[in-house]
Amino acid sequence: MAKKSSHSRKLSVYSNLSNSRKAKKDAEARKRAQYLASLPKHPVKRLLYRLHPKRLAAYWFSKRGGIMALKILGITLLLLCLLVGGLFAYFRKDLDSIRPDELAKRVQSTVTTYLDRNGKTLWKDTGGGNYKLVVSSDELSPYLKNATVAVEDKDFYKHGGVSPSGLARAVFNNATGGSTQGGSTLTQQLVKQVFFADQASDRGIAGIPRKIKELILSIEVERMYDKDQILTLYLNESPYGGPRNGAESGAQAYFGVSAKDLTLPEAALLAAIPQNPTTYDPYKVSGHEKLIARQHTVLDDMAEQGYITKAQADDAKAYPILDHINPAPDQYTDIQAGHFVEMVRSELESELGEATVGQGGLTVKTTLDLDIQNKLQEAMNTTFETPLAKYGNKTTAAYGGFSNGAATVEDTQTGQIVAMLGSRKFDYPGFGQDNAALAYLQPGSTIKPLVYAELFQQKPTGSPNWGSGSFIRDENIDAIYCNNTCKLQNADQTFKGDITVRSALATSRNIPAVKAMATSGVAPTLDEIHAMGGASYCTEGQDTQAGLSAAIGGCGIKQTDLVNAFSSLSRGGVYKPQSDVLEVTNSTGDVLKKWTDPAGKQVIDPQSAYIVDDILHDDAARTPLDGPKALGMYIPGVPTATKTGTSDKGGYAKDIWMVSYSPVLAMAVWYGNSDASILSKGTSSLPGAVIATVMTYAHQTVYAGEGKWKANDWFTQPSGIQKVGSELYPSWWKKDQGQTNTTLTFDTVSKKKATSCTPAGAKIDIPVTKSTDPVTKRDIYMVPSGSGYDSTKDDDVHKCTDQPPSTPTVTATLVNGSTYSINVTNVNQGTFALTNVQIKIGDSIVATINAPGPYTYTATAGTTDQTITATVTDAGLYTASGTSNLPAHP
Repeated sequence: MAKKSSHSRKLSVYSNLSNSRKAKKDAEARKRAQYLASLPKHPVKRLLYRLHPKRLAAYWFSKRGGIMALKILGITLLLLCLLVGGLFAYFRKDLDSIRPDELAKRVQSTVTTYLDRNGKTLWKDTGGGNYKLVVSSDELSPYLKNATVAVEDKDFYKHGGVSPSGLARAVFNNATGGSTQGGSTLTQQLVKQVFFADQASDRGIAGIPRKIKELILSIEVERMYDKDQILTLYLNESPYGGPRNGAESGAQAYFGVSAKDLTLPEAALLAAIPQNPTTYDPYKVSGHEKLIARQHTVLDDMAEQGYITKAQADDAKAYPILDHINPAPDQYTDIQAGHFVEMVRSELESELGEATVGQGGLTVKTTLDLDIQNKLQEAMNTTFETPLAKYGNKTTAAYGGFSNGAATVEDTQTGQIVAMLGSRKFDYPGFGQDNAALAYLQPGSTIKPLVYAELFQQKPTGSPNWGSGSFIRDENIDAIYCNNTCKLQNADQTFKGDITVRSALATSRNIPAVKAMATSGVAPTLDEIHAMGGASYCTEGQDTQAGLSAAIGGCGIKQTDLVNAFSSLSRGGVYKPQSDVLEVTNSTGDVLKKWTDPAGKQVIDPQSAYIVDDILHDDAARTPLDGPKALGMYIPGVPTATKTGTSDKGGYAKDIWMVSYSPVLAMAVWYGNSDASILSKGTSSLPGAVIATVMTYAHQTVYAGEGKWKANDWFTQPSGIQKVGSELYPSWWKKDQGQTNTTLTFDTVSKKKATSCTPAGAKIDIPVTKSTDPVTKRDIYMVPSGSGYDSTKDDDVHKCTDQPPSTPTVTATLVNGSTYSINVTNVNQGTFALTNVQIKIGDSIVATINAPGPYTYTATAGTTDQTITATVTDAGLYTASGTSNLPAHP
């Protein structure tokens, strides 16, 4: 029999398979038809028949039912995958603005740290609300890390960001509105805290979108960060009760230590808090029982998971942890230089924006020197707390009748504030936190040096220039000053007449200062004061309309501005803006602000500044007012220029001031009362103790140590200065400009100008320099220095009704033929007491006999035809003369 081909055999196999399938299908169809034929004809009865439990069970456990179940399951899974993928895709678009790789940048400290110029901490500003301190992983205690993992997410090191069981629990709780505690991994909690803190209250169906976003980000975060990084971020971000966020914040607040130094009991307590920071806040006594129970749970979990032994857990539980919780800190706890720091913060809010400063995380390196600041506070404390024998065992403050004080110290070469007190103490009850250094206060006579600095600038044509030796008349000018509606007086209520500018400024005479401003002009002088740094002077309220009263401190000014204006004098007339910040960086290290030394602007001539420096340094010139080597004005080894001042209220002192400066530092001290009440002793020398203490320390200890100053440093005299005797004049000063030389007749008795009633014997002609007073337009006569004559007043000793002495009687008698006895009698005084009798023979004075005599003289016999003259002189220099001839001799 012939063999079938291979092709034929294949066709036969396929045919057989096809027939087999067809037969099988036909059999199933017949079976299906028979089954359907057996069912009730009515649709409802047919449905009920099919739903019979036994028949349903038989179906689903049959091969046919199993195949159907697999199909349904597959379709369901596919639909679920599509649904989940669709949801992820839908919500993923909302996450484009969230960069999980920037998670670490979002977990940053919100505490702003203020440092002094040498890096010493002044204050950690936690703000008024929640705050956060961020530290690196190695600054977190292993106890704290292990405790947190044990109680919050024991599978933390195993999962990839999402826990399936936790996810199911969270979905269920959200859907039912139940608690979500323990439902998320640490990674999910971190993501929620950083990215979705504002949506954390969404629950139920509303919370599902957030949960989906959390899942997506958690998976991506796990991809980008290792477990230690994630745990560190979590510990830096989590809430630890009250306003404290981040483990470092909690550790410092509750235990006064850094997070790296936490003990096991402390770490367990801290790890217990984030689950419910409101309930477990250690400063809430009502929650202490629950807090301790939670801490014990943490310790048990740590022991169970092998992080610690059971014995360690038991020891930690026995430790009385609540007895070692620190008192709740105040926002200003441990703040140093509080007024200065608050001023800096306010300025940064203006420059960088309130949002930038408010969110915190800044490091602010200031210009303040904490060592000088502490010395200033120490000196101020002495003023208010230490009784002194010289004040009757009262404190300086009690003696002076003031309750507050403020001081500012500036580095004159840079304009940087190195110390500041806005009150006697920042924590003093009532007004302690008020900053008087920024208050608008009248500076009294401390403004006068700035007024004279402008006067020395004057270069008028035909009128006199000014120097320290120029004369200015101290006299009543009420008619000019206030149209006789007030009384402008000096502190001693006297007038000194023609005095030098040096004397006028050094002894703080008011009338010459007013004349100085009148000469320069009110507006130009105020412009110059503002340009030098006293920007706030005469700028508020009615002060903007101030006239000549501004010359004697009649307006308000901020102490910081006053100090900077004096610093301009120290800089040789160069203005530099005052500064208090060296550098500001944010939490990522970006520099937001950095100080650079400004070039400065020459606002007054160096010669004018130097003349003021010299006058304020002249101890002899100020001795008539303050005495020699007054405390704070004379500092051994530390040459300074110093000016005092007082402001008054109703004729009584209200504020007392002292301003002192050197080539490197300027300092001002104010004493007064916060309610502006008057003082019992308005002595402007009272701030001298603080000035002396701080300036000595700052120069000899701090600046000498830093190489910025050496003993007895003083200003270098600028070129152009003219020196006449001991007085200084600017290069543009001309002795004869606006001046003429003449003679003036004075009375040698009163040392004043002679009148028609002045006797001839009392008159003397003295060469003087004549000029015109720039304000009163009256003649001014400058007499030679040291002569003692007063050209501003007339002879008030002599009167035209004065009676001279009587005419004396002179007799001469020959004795022994070789000598004569001359007697003067009838010597009687007139208005003034007799002083002497002068006897003259011929043209020769042979005797001067003082009163009361006897007036007798013995002369050798000689020529007999000479005349004897006796002249009687009294204290008023009135005279009367009598004569006689010598008798003949044998």
